[in-house]
Amino acid sequence: MAFANYATKNLAIKIVFYGPGLSGKTTNLRYIYFKLDSSYRGDLICLESDTERTFFFDLLPVKAGLIDDFQVHFQLLTVPGQVFHEAARKSVLKGADGIIFVADSQVPLLDANLESFDNLRRNLLDSNIDLNEIPLVFQYNKRDLDNLIPVETFNNLLNPRKFPFVEASAINGWGVFETLHEIAKLAVPWVREKLFGERRRAADIEAEDRMIKLEIEEKIEKKEKPAPAGAAAAKPPAKPIPFKITKVKIKTEDDIEKEIEKLSNEFFDKTKS
Repeated sequence: MAFANYATKNLAIKIVFYGPGLSGKTTNLRYIYFKLDSSYRGDLICLESDTERTFFFDLLPVKAGLIDDFQVHFQLLTVPGQVFHEAARKSVLKGADGIIFVADSQVPLLDANLESFDNLRRNLLDSNIDLNEIPLVFQYNKRDLDNLIPVETFNNLLNPRKFPFVEASAINGWGVFETLHEIAKLAVPWVREKLFGERRRAADIEAEDRMIKLEIEEKIEKKEKPAPAGAAAAKPPAKPIPFKITKVKIKTEDDIEKEIEKLSNEFFDKTKS
């Protein structure tokens, strides 16, 4: 459930990027972090264990609108996709208010997508959460490559209940903010109802949706000049985007949830008016 700080009147909506290893979860967050104006984003945090492996749980608060009299922020986090990081995935998933399932569109990885989605379902059930009742958006990533799984196949196998889905190429930036908008417009009314028992009319939700979309667009820093009319848009370089990552050491996977709450409080203290 969303983390509320009643002293600062800030509310953190926790969005988790889930999916198989190397499907593009961290790539999404890197692109969002890179494109957002620095005045609207927090630090990008990497929580590291004492083992040789590094867990990237990218914590990214994004201000967006109001619920009751609380200022809303989005915390965007990734889970490690590799199968041997099960405990870490469960820790990050606890208290999630929305999930973005990042599927790898390459044909040989269909089974990996199905296994990861089944793993998500089981982990949610362990926390007494029904996958069909939590805000969920699918992102079909890597659509810029060849030999792709058809969208229809994805929807039949992963998404028969017809949750929102977005085709994307996260490494090139397209479909990334569209995915963020889709999960935001589901999560905000869901959190409002769960936390404050407030259910709005459909017309009010639609108006709020437009406001959230506009607010996200306004926070995107214009780092390049728009292409001239009629010209083809320049393709962003398909390589990792360099920027500073703040690393935080953790002793065990059990410390992840505590560290995330600590970072949330620290961020909220900074935003105190």
